[in-house]
Amino acid sequence: MYKNLAATLVAACCFSPVFAQTKAPVEAPVVAPLKAAFVYVAPLTDAGWVRQHDEGRKAVEAALGSQVKTTFVENVAEGPDAERVIRDLAQQGHQLIFTPSFGYMEPTLKVAAEFPNVKFESVTGYKTAPNVAVSNARYYEGRYLAGVAAGRLASQAGYVAGFPIPEVLQGINAFALGMRSINPKAELRVIFLGEWFNPPRERDAAMTLMNQGAEVLAFHTGSTAVMVAAQERGKLAVAYHSDMRKVAPDAQVAAVTHLWGDYYTRRAKAALDGSWKTERLWGGVKDGMIRVDHFGPKVPAKVRDEVLARQKDIAAGKLHPFAARADVKDNEGRVVIAKGQTLADEAILNMNWLAEGVLGKLPR
Repeated sequence: MYKNLAATLVAACCFSPVFAQTKAPVEAPVVAPLKAAFVYVAPLTDAGWVRQHDEGRKAVEAALGSQVKTTFVENVAEGPDAERVIRDLAQQGHQLIFTPSFGYMEPTLKVAAEFPNVKFESVTGYKTAPNVAVSNARYYEGRYLAGVAAGRLASQAGYVAGFPIPEVLQGINAFALGMRSINPKAELRVIFLGEWFNPPRERDAAMTLMNQGAEVLAFHTGSTAVMVAAQERGKLAVAYHSDMRKVAPDAQVAAVTHLWGDYYTRRAKAALDGSWKTERLWGGVKDGMIRVDHFGPKVPAKVRDEVLARQKDIAAGKLHPFAARADVKDNEGRVVIAKGQTLADEAILNMNWLAEGVLGKLPR
């Protein structure tokens, strides 16, 4: 996955964060059942990134019933393996193929050029084609809310991260800003792993951060290992992608939950009725794609209510995680958001700094 880092850093200036459609010929409706396929970058487990996308697949089945037939392939590595699997699915007659991983973007585009009558959904990609749409979520909104909860419960936090790409940095900085909106002296230590899914290494990083004083953990990786580690050590942790109370019933503060069912269903319906067009979507709390919920037993009701109130403010456009009431500085003392300003989407998508209170430097 690391080979995709440079491309990801460039992606921000190419990705339009609003609904946009490019002109394409009007197509005839698909004769049901629509054959839809999903490609997963990691094993399908009880919680995590892949689980939430599979919940989206199930939502499509529940909404459309006999009008759709879905299938999935799990644990497909980015690169040549992904291209092979995506091409095979197209050759099998699937009419709509979802590829939810950034490293699937180029393989998706390559196969899409070979199968112009197949529709592709590149999730977290940024390049479109007449038969390739892209989508992503504003994960940083949920991260900010989780930081608010963490700030009420602790002053020292740790963060296990995959790669130092803009999407990850957005989450780290939003979490730190949320935490420091409650406790201006709060600190956040980060460990970058250089991979998305490696439970033993995720666990080791979590243990290291707790040994360094972290009272609450967050993560941007693909397994539940960080949650399990926090549960074992009697610490707190914020679940990512999905509810993880099953493995961390006492440790979980809340879950930053990804919700793909509505989007996937809408796109499948469009493929069925002939209205499908390529589009770009960067949706967040107000779009129902991100939600903070599933609070754990150690979170006081007042904290839960505060987080939920701020979540409503984000949905209503009254609160933005990267709006500055005072100058926002990076951890080297440079002003990155001036007082009274709100970071524009382009700047968020190109984020390459760590906020004040985040300890350490970005790996090169």
